[in-house]
Amino acid sequence: MIFDLKHDLPTKLKNHSLSAGRPDPIGATFDGQGVNFAVFSEHAEKVELCLFSQDGSTEIARIPLLERHGDVWHIYVAGLTPGTSYGYRVHGAYEPEQGHRFNPNKLLLDPYAKRLSGALDWNDAIMGYTIGAKTKDLSFDPRDSAPYVPRSIVVDPSFQWGDDRSPETSPSETVIYEAHVKGMTAEFPGLDDTQRGHFLGMSSEPVLEYLTKLGVTTVQLMPVHAFLDDKFLLEEKLTNYWGYQSIGFFAPEPRYMTKRGIWEFQTMVRRFHSAGIEVILDVVYNHSGEGNEFGPTLSFKGLDNKSYYRLAENERHYINDTGTGNTLNVRHPMVLRMIMDSLRYWVEVMHVDGFRFDLATVLGREAEGFNRKGGFLDALGQDPVLGKVKLIAEPWDLGPGGYQLGNWPHPFLEYNDKFRDDLRKFWRGDEGMMANLGKRLLGSAMTFDHSGRAATSSINFVTCHDGMTLRDVVSYDGKHNDANGEDNRDGKDDNYSDNMGFEGATDAPNVNAIRAQRQRNLLACSFLSQGTPMILAGDEIGNTQNGNNNTFGQDNPIGWVNWADADEHLLAFVQKLTKLRRDHNVLRQKRFLHSRPRLKDGKPDVFWRMPDGTPPTSEEWESTQTKTMCTEIRTSFGTPEYRASDDVLFLVINNDGDTNVTLPPCGDTKTWELILDTSAPDAGAQCVAGTTTLVRAASVCVFAQMPIA
Repeated sequence: MIFDLKHDLPTKLKNHSLSAGRPDPIGATFDGQGVNFAVFSEHAEKVELCLFSQDGSTEIARIPLLERHGDVWHIYVAGLTPGTSYGYRVHGAYEPEQGHRFNPNKLLLDPYAKRLSGALDWNDAIMGYTIGAKTKDLSFDPRDSAPYVPRSIVVDPSFQWGDDRSPETSPSETVIYEAHVKGMTAEFPGLDDTQRGHFLGMSSEPVLEYLTKLGVTTVQLMPVHAFLDDKFLLEEKLTNYWGYQSIGFFAPEPRYMTKRGIWEFQTMVRRFHSAGIEVILDVVYNHSGEGNEFGPTLSFKGLDNKSYYRLAENERHYINDTGTGNTLNVRHPMVLRMIMDSLRYWVEVMHVDGFRFDLATVLGREAEGFNRKGGFLDALGQDPVLGKVKLIAEPWDLGPGGYQLGNWPHPFLEYNDKFRDDLRKFWRGDEGMMANLGKRLLGSAMTFDHSGRAATSSINFVTCHDGMTLRDVVSYDGKHNDANGEDNRDGKDDNYSDNMGFEGATDAPNVNAIRAQRQRNLLACSFLSQGTPMILAGDEIGNTQNGNNNTFGQDNPIGWVNWADADEHLLAFVQKLTKLRRDHNVLRQKRFLHSRPRLKDGKPDVFWRMPDGTPPTSEEWESTQTKTMCTEIRTSFGTPEYRASDDVLFLVINNDGDTNVTLPPCGDTKTWELILDTSAPDAGAQCVAGTTTLVRAASVCVFAQMPIA
C-alpha cells in the first residue's frame, strides 16, 4: 500500500506521526525520536518521500513533502529509526530542451544519504527516457525504477572516538602513500577473508605495522564515496575498480564494508590515527555517475537537472569538462553547499585529515573560466573546519584552459605531472633534460614560488594509480591494455618508459639489475627533491600490472598489489629513503632554495657544481652532453627554525658512465660521509677519504657533512 495524505497511514506506520520538520540540516537526520527529511530542488513541482520495508524490497509509504523553505523541501516523521530505507520521487516538467528531466517514476537517491544499500541493476527502467525511441532522450519512460536502484539508509553517525585526534603531520614531514582499499588488502599476507577488500582490513594490524615500518605518514585512499559500476564495464565482465563514478558524496562505498555500517570506516580512521598515520580521501566532486543525456536517472538528474549540472547553451546537452559525460554546476549555491557540507561531514563526523580533489580545475571554474579566487576556492579558504586539513589538487580537467599547475591558492598542494615526466625522461636518457631535472629537485620553484606558497606545494611522484607502476616504467616501452576490452586504445600513449631492451618480464640477470637500479634512481630523486613525496602502493616492492597503464576496471590480480612476489631489497631501500628524509631537514624545507646567502654564515642555501667542482655555465645546463650534476644543499637563507642547523648534503645525480666527482671543501673539522648510493643500496654509511670520489654509472649518491671523529 502506498501512503497518500488523502488516506490514513498504513498499519506499519500508525505510530509515525508527521509534522513540518526543518529545512536544516539537509538530508535524513535522526534525533532520537524520529527522522527529519530535507532535500533541495529549485524547479520541482512536488517532492515525495518513499519509505521501504526493512529489507528495502517493498515501498510501504509515499509521503508528499508539503513544507518548502525556499528551495528546500522537508518533513519530520516521528518514530523512524536508523536503518530505515528511503528514496525520493520528484514531479515537475519533463522538458530536456529546457534542461528539465523530472520523472516521478524514477526512485532517486538522497544526495545527502549517509549510507546506501543494494547494487544498481542496469535495467532500462532506470532511464528517464525510453531506450530505442525515435526521439531518444526527448521521450519519457513511465516504468518504475525502484526495483533496480539502491536505497538511501537513515543512519546514526555517532561513534565512540575516545581520545582520537588527527596526527596533524606538517606538510614538510609528510610522505604520502596512495592506496586502494581492495587493491591493498586483497592479497596482503596475514589477513582473513573478512578483512580483505574492506575498511577493517585496510586498518588491520598487519597493514598498520607494514606502513609504519615503511615510514609513510599519510595514506591517500582512492575513492571511497559510494560509486556505481559502468554498464559498459559490466558487459565486458569488469567492474569500476578505481571508483571514479560517485553517486553519493556522504556515503562510504558499501562493497568496502562487511557489516554495512559506517562505523567500519570510522574504526579504520581511528586505528590509522592510533598508529600516527593520516587519512586523505580522493574525492570526485567534478561529476556524478549519471552520465550525459543518455545516462540513468538516479539522483541529481531527477531532483533538479538544471541546477545540479552545467548545461550547454541549448540546455538539452551537458558540458563535459570531465570526459565522463557531465560536469557538476559548482557555481550554483546549493551545489556548492552540498560539496562543502560533504567535506565538513567527512572531517567532523568521519575524522579524515584531508582531500585530494580529482580533476580539481572543474571546482575552480567560473563563467570566465578557472579563477583561483572563485566561489568554491574562496569558500574553502575561509572555512574554519576545512582550513585545518590537507588539500591536494589534481590541477587540470579536460575543458578549455583546464591545465592549471601552479595556480592554486595556499594551502593547496598540487600533483606535479611535470616532475613525473621530467624524471622519467631524464633517466630514460632523453637529451637536454639536466636543466629540467635541476628545477624539479628544487621543488619546481618557477611554478610554485609565488603568493606565499611553501616549497612543499609540489606533490613529487613518479607514478600514481593513473598509469604504469614503477616496475612497469622500467620494463615496458608501450602500454599493454588488451585486458581492458578497448583494443589497447585506452590509457596514455606517452609513458616515457624504457624496457631496457626487452619488453616485459625477463629472467636475464643483467636486464633485471639495470631495471632495479633505475627504480632506485627514480625513487631516490623523489625523496631527495624539495616538495612532498608520494609513493604508489606496491611500487616499493616492485609490483607490476604487466604493462597495463589503465586498470580502472581491473578488480582482479592485474589491479591488485601482488605481495607474494615482493622485492624485499627494494622495500628495504625505500625504508632507507624515508629514514634519510626524516633525518635530514634540508630535504623537507618550507622555503624555496634560490642560492641566496644564509643569515647564519653567508653561504648559499644551494650551490650547483659540475663533477669537477666548478659551477655550471648556462650552456652546460642546457647541453645534451651534460648527464651528471651535483648540488650542495643547506637550510634556507631565512628559515628561523633552521638558522642554527649544520645539516649539509651533497647530491650527485649521474646518468653517465663511472664518473670521478670532486667533493666540496668542508673545512678542517668536518668530512664527507657517503650515506646513500643507489648502485650499492645495501651499503652502510662510509667516510670518504680525499677530495674526489668515484660515482658509479647511472646512480644517485648522497653525501652528508659530518664532524671529524
